[in-house]
Amino acid sequence: MRVADTGPEEPDRLPRAVLFDWDNTLVDNWGCIHAALNAALVAHDLPPWTLEETRVRVRQSLRDSFPRLFGDRWTDARDIFYDHFGRHHLDYLKPLPGAEDLLKALSDGGVYLGVVSNKTGRFLRAESAQLGWDRYFGKLVGAGDAPHDKPAVDPIHMALAPGGFPAGPDVWFVGDADVDMQCAHAAGCLPMLIGDGPDDFGDFPPAHRFGGCGIVSDLVRRLRTTISLESPVERSE
Repeated sequence: MRVADTGPEEPDRLPRAVLFDWDNTLVDNWGCIHAALNAALVAHDLPPWTLEETRVRVRQSLRDSFPRLFGDRWTDARDIFYDHFGRHHLDYLKPLPGAEDLLKALSDGGVYLGVVSNKTGRFLRAESAQLGWDRYFGKLVGAGDAPHDKPAVDPIHMALAPGGFPAGPDVWFVGDADVDMQCAHAAGCLPMLIGDGPDDFGDFPPAHRFGGCGIVSDLVRRLRTTISLESPVERSE
C-alpha cells in the first residue's frame, strides 16, 4: 500500500542535494547481512538472531556495534562477518521498488545525489556499481570512510563535498531508521523517513514520512520546476 507523507506540510520546492541511506532505503540486502552476522555470532557461541531481530537491531556501523556485541573478541567476529558478507553480498542484492525511478527523477531534475551509509564503504560502492547506479551519485560514503560514522555528521559533509554544497535545510536526508533522522538533525538537513518506522523518534523526528520510493518520486515530479537556480555559495551566505 502506498502511504502518503504525514509531515506538517509537503515540501514546496526541490532541494539542491539529496543524501540517501542505503540498506532498506534504496536496496534490500538484509538476507546477507543476517547470514553474515549469524555466522559471527555462532562462531562465538552466541545465539543467532532472527531476521526480524537483525532488521531491528542493526543500525550503527560495525566498528561501533561489534565491540558491544563481542567485547574483546570483536575483531575476530568482524573478520568472520566480512569474509561471509564479501563472498555473498552481491548475490543477495535487490533494489527496492521504485528506487531507481526516484534516483533518475532527482538526477534529471538537476539535484545532486549522494549516499551516507553505515555499510562498509567498499561493499557499498561494489553494490552501487553492480546495480549500475554510480552515474547518479556524486559520492558514496560508507562506514570507515569518514573519521566517524553515522549518526556523526562527518559522512554528510564528505558526501556533499564534490557538489560544493553545505549541509543545511535545502539538503534532504532520506533514510529508514532512527540513526538517519538523528544524523539529519545533527547536520541541519531535512529528515525524510521512508518505509515503516516507529511513531515516536524522540528528539529526532522526521519532517516527512513516505511509504516508499514511489511516493517520493511522485513528489519530485510535482516539484521539478521549483529547484533554486542560486549557486551553492549564494545559498550558504
